[in-house]
Amino acid sequence: MARIVMKFGGTSVADLDRIRNVARHVKREVDAGNEVAVVVSAMSGKTNELVGWAQQMPKVSGGNLPFYDAREYDAIVASGEQVSAGLLAIALQSMGVDARSWQGWQIPIKTDNAHGAARIVDIDATTLIERIARGQVAVVTGFQGIGPDNRIATLGRGGSDTSAVAVAAAVKADRCDIYTDVDGVYTTDPRIEPKARRLSKISFEEMLEMASLGAKVLQVRSVELAMVHKVRTFVRSSFDDPDAPGMGDPDNPPGTLICDEDEIVEQQVVTGIAYAKDEAQISLRRVADRPGVAAGIFGPLAEAGINVDMIVQNISEDGSRTDMTFTVPSGDVVKALAVLEENREELGFDVIQHETGMVKVSVIGIGMRSHAGVAATAFNALSERGINIRAITTSEIKISILIDGAYAELAVRALHSVYGLDKQ
Repeated sequence: MARIVMKFGGTSVADLDRIRNVARHVKREVDAGNEVAVVVSAMSGKTNELVGWAQQMPKVSGGNLPFYDAREYDAIVASGEQVSAGLLAIALQSMGVDARSWQGWQIPIKTDNAHGAARIVDIDATTLIERIARGQVAVVTGFQGIGPDNRIATLGRGGSDTSAVAVAAAVKADRCDIYTDVDGVYTTDPRIEPKARRLSKISFEEMLEMASLGAKVLQVRSVELAMVHKVRTFVRSSFDDPDAPGMGDPDNPPGTLICDEDEIVEQQVVTGIAYAKDEAQISLRRVADRPGVAAGIFGPLAEAGINVDMIVQNISEDGSRTDMTFTVPSGDVVKALAVLEENREELGFDVIQHETGMVKVSVIGIGMRSHAGVAATAFNALSERGINIRAITTSEIKISILIDGAYAELAVRALHSVYGLDKQ
């Protein structure tokens, strides 16, 4: 017998038939004698609809809430998960499974006061553990908790994954199964490279890099939480037949296990290729090279909420001037340019240039720590295909390369092949 947290995303609970299918997955685990808690997202498209309704209401002003009161926004958008939880509890009851829905505030899942983007502070799982230990399935609303102001607070988009891992850590679950519309984590996007393979295991660190560098399988915060609390996490497909052979395997269910790297016996040099579109490159030419110049550039950008990623600095031969090049999301480029122009006199640059439509392609693998020549292999593969490299950043387990967007698919396929990821 194991204690399992099962999480189902919006596409998995998109309509009543799919909710009934989810109930079959849950019943399978209950029939196997497991203690089960379930975390659900809103039905597919429902959160967007609720957000749209909130945005159509008259705007208010005052304080730090220029568009609408974030507390009321949370009250609106949190209702989607409440509907899903109630419907799933009813579906389970109709199958003879003892089940009860729980809203985040009832557990309680305590958050900070950052409405709309709250972070989980603590979960008092005492009552939840008592209920699931006596065989009752707890169906928990994802994406939400209760803030210090005693009001519902939501965790931001994709927050249901974070809720599931946090609940799994709080109830000391043996594993957390994330059910989604894909059957695991692949070596790269199968829509670009048909030879992409599903991974049986991937380390927390690799998954964190994959998620932060463009892979859409899991939300970044959920992977961080799983890594901190060492919550073994399976990525599985809710569209698989709940009664198919192997679906109830307690040790090796179908999907991809995200775990500590100590569990991975044979570590590949490269595990996967990720990519992120819609990057913009900004260059400041002939900036006076003096102490504090980098802080002068990136401080105001940070204050404006603009995430700067890759940074390249080229200093002139006499050391008096420098060119500073960096990337930001394309959606932030107009705001970034405005911020830099406002500080032009203080920064002292001659020219500001920008290009949009860039793509960041990343090579990821914990085996890179102990193998030389991984970067050179990537550079040669891109060079042979005439792909120019705009910028490079590295860490212990990843290499990220900025290229023109038109070459994205070619670069992904080339790198996937050169590291042998298309081979069984």
